[in-house]
Amino acid sequence: MRADAEDSDRFDVERVVRWPTIVGGADGREHAVLSDGYRHLRLDIEEGSLAAGRPILLRYRLDGVLARDVETRLAPLRRLAGVLRTGRFPPALFPRERRIERLIDVLRVADALHDGASQRDIAATLFGEERIASDWRIASDSLRSRVRRLVREARRMTTSGWRNLLRDGSS
Repeated sequence: MRADAEDSDRFDVERVVRWPTIVGGADGREHAVLSDGYRHLRLDIEEGSLAAGRPILLRYRLDGVLARDVETRLAPLRRLAGVLRTGRFPPALFPRERRIERLIDVLRVADALHDGASQRDIAATLFGEERIASDWRIASDSLRSRVRRLVREARRMTTSGWRNLLRDGSS
């Protein structure tokens, strides 16, 4: 990133997100995450500083492009262009994380277990009292089984499975 470009070509992080997360890396470079709470973009700052609060010039470096890999490597650039163009994170450019709702439920269950909640309490919070009243003690037992699986996963996550949360695949 260079600071000698026209002002119109400079990136002003405050146009995109109100509170970017900017950290210094061990390599002396800044690393920034722009997020709306659900979607995110990571920028590695090689020269200059977003933390200084002044607009900077962005450059996109594309290394090791193979024919089968080029679309994957261009996706972050397309996403950044969409954010800059619209001022928001266009959902079409940010595929929904398939596991996110389940992971949120697992985290909620872990919190509930920590607070001493029963499985029935957890089910009522996640699915509502009305559904619990009608489905908790029926022959199929699918709702109770679902809660038991969430409890098992929450316990596994809190003991050591939290390391797997950011990896692809199930925890």
